Amino acid sequence: MIVYRELSSLSKDLGVSKSSLYKLSNSINKNYHKVEIPKKNGGTRVLSVPSENLKEVQRKITKVILSKETVSIHTTAYRYGASTAYNASHHVNKDVVLKLDILHFFDSILYSDVKDKVFPAEKYSEQIRTLLAILCYHKDSLPQGAPSSPAITNIIMRDFDNTVGEWCRKKNIAYTRYCDDMTFSGNFDAKEVIGFIKIQLRENGFLLNTAKTRVIRRNRSQTVTGIVVNEKINIPADYKRKLRQELYYCKKFGVNSHMARMDFDGNEMSYINRLLGKINYVLSVTPHDKQMLDYKKWLINELEYF
Repeated sequence: MIVYRELSSLSKDLGVSKSSLYKLSNSINKNYHKVEIPKKNGGTRVLSVPSENLKEVQRKITKVILSKETVSIHTTAYRYGASTAYNASHHVNKDVVLKLDILHFFDSILYSDVKDKVFPAEKYSEQIRTLLAILCYHKDSLPQGAPSSPAITNIIMRDFDNTVGEWCRKKNIAYTRYCDDMTFSGNFDAKEVIGFIKIQLRENGFLLNTAKTRVIRRNRSQTVTGIVVNEKINIPADYKRKLRQELYYCKKFGVNSHMARMDFDGNEMSYINRLLGKINYVLSVTPHDKQMLDYKKWLINELEYF
């Protein structure tokens, strides 16, 4: 178990001077700026993004301290081996898939949650736990743009995940949480699960986002974190169709020609890398897709010209 009682020990392990840590903590608000990210539904998400200096310290805190903490087996994001495909794999071929969402997840995490649950008094001196909490928090919420925030959420949600997971195990229900997305699958009464989760969330300072509650039965397309799980994990057919069409036109008419047709705002290399990212996503779910493997090989050859 990591224990820090002297600031000099923390400073040494992080590779950051004590004066630098204090300087950042005393000017924390000045080390953030707002960034608006468009949502799929047309709205925007406002992120608090730390400065490069603060971001580097947060990365070190994550690597040296946060990554050493245990998290629940039901957590499928922001940990080693985690992925949307791994999350979805727990819910394949089930009668019912229930998807629930936590309302304003990052905004609902308090400074006291971070200080008490992530940097508890039994492991850190008051001076150090206060300093670390300040370095990882911003104003009234856990900053979504900070590299330390994902690991912090998993630690804060550890008891919740374990409690919910044990309750579900007794009822033969599969449960996973991918950030603020909770998924339950099996043969069960959805209203009973929803009622239980509302109580557990409230006891932990969260609320259920009822607008995003989805109950999907076997006779419909069941998707979990964007992946179809009816019979086996698979990429949605519409996603693959559009990607194959895009790749077909690129190969037939040339990448530059298709970029012009799409009015793509960027250079050829960035466009090819974007396509490779989409292909790699498909292959992470269906690694033996020959057509995607062939397109990947072709695009990599295209990159060799740069």
